[in-house]
Amino acid sequence: MSPADTEPASTGAASAVKLTALTPFKPELYDRAWQSIPHPTLPLIATAHEKSTTVFSLSTLTSHSTLSGGHTRSVRSVAWKPNLSPHKLCLVSGSFDSTAGLWRWEEEKKATGDDLEVEITGASANNDDSDKDDADDKDWEFALVLEGHDSEIKSVAFSPSGQYLATCSRDKSVWIWEDVGVNEDDDEWETVAVLNEHDGDVKAVAWCPDGARSGRGRYSSDVLASASYDDTVRIWREDGDGEWVCVAVLEGHAGTVWGLQWEPKPEGTRFPRLLTWSADQTLRLWTLKEEDDEEENAPTQHAWGSLGGIPNTMRRSLKEEWECTATLPQAHTRDVYSASWSADSARIASTGSDGIVVVYGEEPASVDSETTHDEAAVELDGDVHMGNGNDGKAKGPPPTTWRVLGTTDYGHGPFEINHVTWCKRYDLECPPERRGVEEMLVTTGDDGVVRPWQVS
Repeated sequence: MSPADTEPASTGAASAVKLTALTPFKPELYDRAWQSIPHPTLPLIATAHEKSTTVFSLSTLTSHSTLSGGHTRSVRSVAWKPNLSPHKLCLVSGSFDSTAGLWRWEEEKKATGDDLEVEITGASANNDDSDKDDADDKDWEFALVLEGHDSEIKSVAFSPSGQYLATCSRDKSVWIWEDVGVNEDDDEWETVAVLNEHDGDVKAVAWCPDGARSGRGRYSSDVLASASYDDTVRIWREDGDGEWVCVAVLEGHAGTVWGLQWEPKPEGTRFPRLLTWSADQTLRLWTLKEEDDEEENAPTQHAWGSLGGIPNTMRRSLKEEWECTATLPQAHTRDVYSASWSADSARIASTGSDGIVVVYGEEPASVDSETTHDEAAVELDGDVHMGNGNDGKAKGPPPTTWRVLGTTDYGHGPFEINHVTWCKRYDLECPPERRGVEEMLVTTGDDGVVRPWQVS
């Protein structure tokens, strides 16, 4: 790896970004906050902390409601259920008490998305604490408890359709739950898989975002990735028998893999890349090696049913080949706890134990015309083990280079930052014509502060 690939690049004024701290969300939480997850369509963001989840309005940067009373220990992770009716909200919370809770919020009458935004703003503008508490208790219903893990739940994630929920735990397992309710109001979930192949705590789970692109004939369209204390990432798919199997093990990190995110909007029909980050202070990008010739000769999904009696360890034909095709420039001095890949700008932001917030950008690489894509990948990160016996030519777009576009130190003072995410701006400081269009970053820290950042 060349020095240019390991040191933060100096950027010109045209490509550099500046991070400016905006007014933090109110009220401050005054205890460790783990993560903040924006709603996929509405101006809301949910923050996991202590034994509660606080939902903030992105319009007023104040609390809209609080979900409390469902857990006996700290809430570590939250996720919004996608594809619901406009007047309904559903959120799952994963807790250190080993359970996941399903919460529902519904207006008394049907409303449009705009009406819901008005309701959100009105609730958050309520200055009477007692009235607000009453409203919170009335709005959110603790609908269901999902039990089964033997230890702390670290992460929860819904599949793109909302049909599946994945949870992972300190007990080294990943559970997949399926929504078997007749309609979106039915809270009936059943366990369809318990995955026990990791050798350490499972820190995070993430579903591939685009089910239509994810289908490869031999599997279902849903793809799940999990990151672990065992320094590996595993890729899971459902085979023709309805069994969830590990199709790849991604090895290369030299420390706990704290989290992962799929590429939100890959170019063309390319399979999404996977971003991972680790205690080894690096962020890595992994690419599926797609071989068209093998795909054409591969058995159909129906044919895989004949393998029903064969143990997972013997199903070699189900394995996929992934390779690490990029390591982002070194910018962190301690564990990288969180990263976020923007669907709009394609930039990546990261943060962690060192309290630094970093923004990266991707651009075409300057590679000699006689250098192949495969050679460029090896040159970029030659020390990485190419998982599952990669010895062929990598298919895909030309190689790219990642640069550091901007950093800020001590984002939360002396405190560690546990999470960072991109989300849309709706606040009054944003010009009206840019609301719902312009992006900002939101960081969540040990100081209990949820802080928005203008990126300019």
